[in-house]
Amino acid sequence: MRRTAPAVLAVLTLALATACGGGTGERDEDSPSPVPPVSFAAPKQAAAPAAYQKLGRGEVRLEQGPFTDRVKVSGSALGAGSAVTGHLAVTSDVSELIALELRAAYYDADGRLLGTGSFQYAEEGHDEHKGGHTPAAEGPGIDFKVEPGALTGTPTSAVLSIPVLVNE
Repeated sequence: MRRTAPAVLAVLTLALATACGGGTGERDEDSPSPVPPVSFAAPKQAAAPAAYQKLGRGEVRLEQGPFTDRVKVSGSALGAGSAVTGHLAVTSDVSELIALELRAAYYDADGRLLGTGSFQYAEEGHDEHKGGHTPAAEGPGIDFKVEPGALTGTPTSAVLSIPVLVNE
């Protein structure tokens, strides 16, 4: 009996080790079904911005968007070096401006898009001013200057948009 007990124990251990051990595990019900192929073509590129035919020479227009009813943009102009300058004040409440992004699309006299530029502002303590911009606060709001990137011509007008506006 003394010799059979260790032998039985060894056989049971071996049986458990092989039964609980890994196997290939390749059974039909375990394998995932193949991914079906896509039946439609993906778009080749994003749609081009619309041409603005009704902009006057030197005009800067604020495009309607989700934040335009909460701000007042004044003194906007297309200045030297094709930069768009102006002053933006939040009108929806009296809380401080935390983050702001302005984008400008630059157009020629025929309404063709020549390029874009952006301006980012972040209140101190939240983020550093991106791109080296240091807007001056004059009363409520901030002064801004949107510098264009590479332009393909000389712009005569611009359209401003506000994709980001965060205030307390």
